[in-house]
Amino acid sequence: MFAYLVKRVFQAIAVMFVISLIGFAIQDNLGDPLRELVGQSVSEEVRQELRDELGLNDSFVTQYLRFAGNALQGDLGTSYFFKEPALDVILKKLPATMELVFGATIIIVGLSIPVGVYTAIYPNTILSRLVMGISIIGISVPVFLTAILMIFVFSVEYGWFPSYGRGDVVHVFGPWETNFATVDGWMHILLPSIALASIMLPLFVRLIRAEMMEVLQSEYVKYAKAKGIRPWRIYFVHALKNTLLPVITVGGVQIGTMVAYTILTETVFQWPGMGFMFLEAVNRVDTPLIVAYLIVVGFIFVVTNTIVDLIYGLVNPTVNLARMGA
Repeated sequence: MFAYLVKRVFQAIAVMFVISLIGFAIQDNLGDPLRELVGQSVSEEVRQELRDELGLNDSFVTQYLRFAGNALQGDLGTSYFFKEPALDVILKKLPATMELVFGATIIIVGLSIPVGVYTAIYPNTILSRLVMGISIIGISVPVFLTAILMIFVFSVEYGWFPSYGRGDVVHVFGPWETNFATVDGWMHILLPSIALASIMLPLFVRLIRAEMMEVLQSEYVKYAKAKGIRPWRIYFVHALKNTLLPVITVGGVQIGTMVAYTILTETVFQWPGMGFMFLEAVNRVDTPLIVAYLIVVGFIFVVTNTIVDLIYGLVNPTVNLARMGA
C-alpha cells in the first residue's frame, strides 16, 4: 500500500509539472502583461526597461524556472485587477465553489443510489421507464439551459428561491464563509446545486442501474436468495457493495470535473466562486489569475483522482494487491 501511495505521489508531481508548463506557456497568447500594468501611454523605451526588470526578455526556460520556483513557495503571481497575490484571490473564492460542488455531490449521491438500485430491481415498471427517459433528457440538456429554466420557473414565475448570489453567509475561519449555517444561505445554494447536479445525476443513475443489474445476475446473489437472506440485505449490502467499484472509478473523476463545470453554473447564478472569477479574469486578460486558476483546478483534479485510487482499496482490497504486484 505504501509503495503504491509513493508511486501515485510521483505521478501526481509529474502531472502537476505538465499542467504548470502548459499554463505558463499560454501566457504569451493571452496578451501583453505590460499593457495591463502600465496602459498604452508609456513610451517604448520605458516598456523595454520594464520588460528587462520583470524578466520578460529572458528565455522561456529561464522564465519558467523562475515561475516554478515561485510557485513552489505559493507565489503564482499578482492579479492585475485585484492588485494582490493571485493565489489569495482564488482562496477567497474557493469556499463558494467547494460548497456548491459539495451540495451537488450530496444531491447526486442521495438520489442516484436509491433510484439506480430501484430501476435495477424493477426495470420494467412505469416509474423505472420514466426515470430512464428523464435521465436521457438530463444528459442531453446543457447545464446553463437547466439553470436558466430553473431561474425562470422557481425565481421569476413563483418567487420561491433567489436567482443570484450567496445570500447570508457565516464566517468559519480564514477566508471560509459557509452557506449552510443560515436559512437564507440554504435558499441561495439550492438552485445552483441542483443545476450543477443535473450534469452528473443521470450518468450516475444509469451507471448504478447497469452495474446493479449485472451483479443481480451473479451466482452469489442467487445463492443468497436461496439461503433466505432478506432482500434489502442482498440488494444494499451484498449487491450494492460490488457495484460501487466502477461507480467510484467514474464518479471520482466526474465529481472532480464538476469543479470545472461550475464556470457555467456560477455565471448564470452570479455565484461568487472560482468559475465566475475565471470568466471575469478572461474578460480582463488578467493573465496571472488565469494561470493560477488552471494550476489550482489541475491540483484539485490530481488530488481527487489520487484519493479515488486509494478508496479502491477500501472497497476491494484485491485491487491494491494486483496493482502493487504489477
